[in-house]
Amino acid sequence: MISFVWTSGFPFLAGTGGSENYTAGHIRELYSRGIDANLTTIGFGENDGREDFPDIKFRAFDSLEELSDLNDTFVFVVRPTAVKTKKQSHVILHCPLSLCDSDEQFFSNDIKDKQLITPSKYSAKIWARHFGRSEESVPVVYPFADAAFSKVKVAKRDDNKVKILFAGRLTPDKGVYTLMAALHFKLLRDINFELTATSACDHSEEGKLVKKLFQAHPQINLIQARKTPASMAKLLSEHDIVVMPTTGQFWHEAFGILSVEAQHAGCRVVASNAGGLPETDCGGLILVEPDNPLELAKGIVKAAKLGRLTDEERAKAVQQFTVAQSVDRLLESIGYNV
Repeated sequence: MISFVWTSGFPFLAGTGGSENYTAGHIRELYSRGIDANLTTIGFGENDGREDFPDIKFRAFDSLEELSDLNDTFVFVVRPTAVKTKKQSHVILHCPLSLCDSDEQFFSNDIKDKQLITPSKYSAKIWARHFGRSEESVPVVYPFADAAFSKVKVAKRDDNKVKILFAGRLTPDKGVYTLMAALHFKLLRDINFELTATSACDHSEEGKLVKKLFQAHPQINLIQARKTPASMAKLLSEHDIVVMPTTGQFWHEAFGILSVEAQHAGCRVVASNAGGLPETDCGGLILVEPDNPLELAKGIVKAAKLGRLTDEERAKAVQQFTVAQSVDRLLESIGYNV
């Protein structure tokens, strides 16, 4: 049994972030291979997000100490924990160090028995240095795009507008203010665009504030966040460009799974040249200087001129970052023999 232990401060909710999609996708792929797995939550009871994932087995505990007597292979997601386990346990550090460095869990010597796993080479480098380990000892298990993104058909449209999508969390670290500033440049207004944003993570305090700003902005159409790969793939099929203007000042993107999903669906992606985002290139990635509204606007204009990925470009893109590749690497990293 492989148990993924959700150690975030929020329930495991669909449509709120890449960590949730990454973990749920791994579990589904393990099921398809006949490997038993579950999502283990701590402290939420049955209000842990299980309603959003009816095809995944959930298990709820009141405390981490209850895991000590189980014979599972534990993979802690987001944060490590000092709890002792019967078997070698692992932790996938989705959280970038800049967000986690005030948490005592990330300085505790009690996690020295945990194997570290990261979602990018960028993350492996910073976490290895933080914990005083060699970079080679920290395996990278790349995220992936669900098959729904490679299979979705491009939506037919009658208008000639450039459809732009922002589907990151409604938080400053995702570059929401850089995006709003970019809308003031004439070179961007000249391309006749339509910008849509989703309400991802609007349950947080930051998200509630940014949601109000987006709702009031005359150039932003705010819609509900999508909660399944199929519905997200359909939304991407209706757009030409996905923007990911993540900040490079106070937070760093560990990977950026949306970039891969968008390219699998045929979109161009304009993203900050920061964190793990450069590693997401499937052939349709345009990198721009982070925290620079003018450079973001220029990147969007460049993507608009190129248009959506061609059939040939998309065919190459979908061969990269697949769930099968990711789970193969996960099983290898945790030493799980099928």
